[in-house]
Amino acid sequence: MGIENAKTFTLGGELKVHRLGFGAMRLTGDGIWGEPRNRAEALRVLRRAVELGVNFIDTADSYGPEVSEELIAEALYPYPPDLVIATKGGLLRPGPGQWEPHGDPAHLRRACEGSLRRLRLNRIDLYQFHAPDPKVPLERSLEELARLRDEGKICLVGVSNFDVDQLERALRIVPIASVQNRFNLGDRSSMDVLGWCEKRRIAFIPWRPLGLDGVDVRAVDAIAQRHGATRGQVALAWLLALSPVMLPIPGTSSMAHLEENVAAADLGLSPEEVAELTALA
Repeated sequence: MGIENAKTFTLGGELKVHRLGFGAMRLTGDGIWGEPRNRAEALRVLRRAVELGVNFIDTADSYGPEVSEELIAEALYPYPPDLVIATKGGLLRPGPGQWEPHGDPAHLRRACEGSLRRLRLNRIDLYQFHAPDPKVPLERSLEELARLRDEGKICLVGVSNFDVDQLERALRIVPIASVQNRFNLGDRSSMDVLGWCEKRRIAFIPWRPLGLDGVDVRAVDAIAQRHGATRGQVALAWLLALSPVMLPIPGTSSMAHLEENVAAADLGLSPEEVAELTALA
């Protein structure tokens, strides 16, 4: 089963993608560090995602670091003409499970140019600032991304882990095509950001989309049983139904889990089921 019938979204008014994408973070080693345990399987997962109709892949230079981007290029280059690749810069990785913001303009330029080399691209479709750096004024970081966009190294600029005030500041510097924040059935803390994106037709990319922390899963399980689906599929279908700007990017290193996730795009929840799941918060 593919995602031919899933609704699409046009990023920045330029790049049309299916609304269920693939997050390539978990293709790396433990702690999002180093090589995957099974490199051949990681490559097969990427190729199978594209075979199933996924045409939006999200990664970052910090995944590995660098490993995820290298895997994408090895598996998929030369890329299908409709494939949109998003990557990110702005975090340092001192070790497994460690993440440090680094929004220095010179670092962002090096990070972007490194991603271009690893992904074998002349221009990155969507380049996202991974997280604000409290040591660097937000405007300085975004001004560098605007310069990279003007130079043709970036097509569209996105941001990640931003609040509404930071988004308003960002918009004064450069057009924003996407916002990637944590959001799932158990974590609605970015609901105000989602509303901000909806008003502006800006893509909202929820990271950790399968999270169920604090959720009474009995209601999720009952809906899943009615549809012959899994909890995860219901969680993804809820995200897709909640907002037309939502672009979930579930990630996995398992072929079976990939196919399960992609099939969620065909799971049609009723308005009553969507309302019931929304009320779980």
